[in-house]
Amino acid sequence: MSTVDVNVQGDLTIGGIGTGDLVERYGTPLMVYDEGMIRGNAKLFRDAFNESGLKYQVAYASKAFLCKEMVRLAEQENLSLDVVSGGELYTALEAGFPAARIHFHGNNKSEDELLMALEAEIGCFVVDSFLELELLHDLAKEREQEVQILIRVTPGVEAHTHEYITTGQEDSKFGFSISNGQAATAIGLAIRKPYFSLLGLHSHIGSQIFEQEGFDQAIRVLSDFMQRIRIDLDVMMPVLNIGGGFGVRYTEEDQPLPIPTYVKGITDSVKTYFAKNEYPLPEVWVEPGRSMVAEAGTTLYKVGSKKIIPDVRTYVAIDGGMTDNIRPALYQAKYHAVLANRPNEECTELVSIAGKCCESGDMLIWDLMLPPTNYGDILAVFSTGAYGYSMASNYNRIPRPAVVFVDNGESRVVIERETYEDLVRKDR
Repeated sequence: MSTVDVNVQGDLTIGGIGTGDLVERYGTPLMVYDEGMIRGNAKLFRDAFNESGLKYQVAYASKAFLCKEMVRLAEQENLSLDVVSGGELYTALEAGFPAARIHFHGNNKSEDELLMALEAEIGCFVVDSFLELELLHDLAKEREQEVQILIRVTPGVEAHTHEYITTGQEDSKFGFSISNGQAATAIGLAIRKPYFSLLGLHSHIGSQIFEQEGFDQAIRVLSDFMQRIRIDLDVMMPVLNIGGGFGVRYTEEDQPLPIPTYVKGITDSVKTYFAKNEYPLPEVWVEPGRSMVAEAGTTLYKVGSKKIIPDVRTYVAIDGGMTDNIRPALYQAKYHAVLANRPNEECTELVSIAGKCCESGDMLIWDLMLPPTNYGDILAVFSTGAYGYSMASNYNRIPRPAVVFVDNGESRVVIERETYEDLVRKDR
């Protein structure tokens, strides 16, 4: 549950701290995470799976947002960790995360990344290509090291979401297709490799999904495929990874299901389809990222220039933009925002929120009702906790913002604000 509120002074608060106090202490742009909400979301996933009676793993999808403190939080909440690069893996290991609970994804893992993961003895590799099947096994054989793998498959299910974030359809850069026979071929190769222990299948149908139908269809396809593999190859697989993609609320238009509803739908489908095939119930893995952290994040900006174009538009510029949140420019993502220093004041002006980058496309929100804005006002943009900082850049040589965690009236920096000196540190 979110702790965003308004105090007696009329200022927006997060985690019991006034946003004005946060800005005064840490500056802007500032990414603020409601730590209690993240922990609450983790508990919702765990409790829902515990009610199902199925064995499970909830792996935080670190690509949504990662830093050492987020890794520590994931460990404290008994989550596993999904990484997709050597950098994410390194961060997890540096923070002391148990390697046995790390799953390594990615469609083009390098030899160096695979070696790093092997040396760390991570829990599982999600194999995504025929090249990786051979390369990973060659490396494992050289080390005489058995590795556990999942085979990533595309079930041919097209989720109802933006075309840039669908991943389960037939035409995808991820995984092996079930329908054209590549998935069965990959499994046939994997079971003949002595240093592989085949755990099961991985599937991910997309992101920002608001209904159960896509997951149900995918589980039906996967269950039937696992049954076919049992018959054809005499192979039983004990794990089914459904991926993530659970929707969150960015604006009032978004109507996501509660976390327990997503989990119950998945576990009910698993029980139904696997019982129908008389297949032992698998351990179910999921990988929530956005649904764990998105709504827990709020970005605070200071209002700068204001440009009124009569009968056209009013632009209100802030001191950040596409360098800390590229999602609106990348796939037309929508957000809601308020003036944090005057959240209860009547909204009488229709404005568009512009970033400071030298790009016409650097627009965070196109149409937003706000009170009349003044230079120095604080704008709070909600639900920025996922794919904001993790996709941030130094375009226009703009330093990345600071990130703070807040909880019960306390705040702490988890990522320091970059400086101009940081920008030139690697220059030669």
